[in-house]
Amino acid sequence: MSLASSHSPHGRPPLRTVQVLGGGSAGSSGHVRSLASGLVARGVSVTVCAPTEAERTYGFSGVGALHVPVPRSTDPASLAALRLACGDADLVHAHGLHAALRAALALGGLRTPLVVTWHTRAHAEGARAHLVRLLERRVARAASVVLGTSSDLVDRARRRGARDARLAAVSLPVPRTPAEHDDPERRHPKILAELGATGRPLLMTVGTLDRHRGYDVLLDASRAWRRLDPLPLVVIAGEGPLRTVLQRRIEVEELPVRLVGRREDVADLLAAADIALLTSSWESRSVLAQEALHARVPLVATDVGGTRELVGDAAELVPYGDAQALARSVVRLLDDPKRRRLLRDKGTRQAAGWPTEDETVAQVLSVYDELTQARPIV
Repeated sequence: MSLASSHSPHGRPPLRTVQVLGGGSAGSSGHVRSLASGLVARGVSVTVCAPTEAERTYGFSGVGALHVPVPRSTDPASLAALRLACGDADLVHAHGLHAALRAALALGGLRTPLVVTWHTRAHAEGARAHLVRLLERRVARAASVVLGTSSDLVDRARRRGARDARLAAVSLPVPRTPAEHDDPERRHPKILAELGATGRPLLMTVGTLDRHRGYDVLLDASRAWRRLDPLPLVVIAGEGPLRTVLQRRIEVEELPVRLVGRREDVADLLAAADIALLTSSWESRSVLAQEALHARVPLVATDVGGTRELVGDAAELVPYGDAQALARSVVRLLDDPKRRRLLRDKGTRQAAGWPTEDETVAQVLSVYDELTQARPIV
């Protein structure tokens, strides 16, 4: 029986944990909500320190955690609030580089174990890249255990000086799929009509409109699809600093691409797609890749970071930055219904092998137990 259980052996009280989030990506915030739910169900006390907007979006208090609003900042007031929240914790678990740095600063002088999960890595160049390396080193050395969501993140933590770095079991809560979407061949008339994709292939991607997403390469590839009949439509859901640049290219070059901004119905958009696209320069456990395979949507992705480790042979993988390879792979898939069906089936099998939410909580609890075995008996 786990020491973290509400009926823990040797008279130990329930474990008191603090989960620290910064800005919180969809992957890390969803993981913290899932983890909090599983920990609370097992009798663990969970406090989530996160910005107010993260609580509004993910509802940590709705699964039994105590939410303490702490801005994503290293100013003295924010660190003081974080230190107060962590003051009586048996263990602190920070998610992401900036959250981990703030947790390490807040815990300065305390002997509270610090677990850090690296869900992704910062994309930086020049002087900022040097600063990121310094921050990563500071965090890796401060952590009792670093959990990386892909093997290359584990290796990165070790290179930065982590005493103990391990591959994390991180589940993605399976999105609800309406009954009308159970048949992957069935189209979704309302969504397709809204997007302007009625009677034409729909290619779907999701992510912040920033440089590392590779959307410039995607626009390059879309030029090759203009010769197809019917003409595929590329839909990009998300916002970011490159919106104006991308929109200008789309208009000037008359590309078959639509920027639809942030959407609350991404799961429905993805379920309506013929092909999902992931064109990033680096990914760990891509939420889009996981959702595509769960939804039985064929995926074309760049062969970077942890993507191959995540999807195996259940996706078409292409080199990053190669617009021609991306374009050819999409054209082949659109022309090959048998290959699309095969990828759907492979995707279902691949997704079945990913960690479940229970398995994720179990692994985290085992780490917590290792680090808190010396807790006093009452």
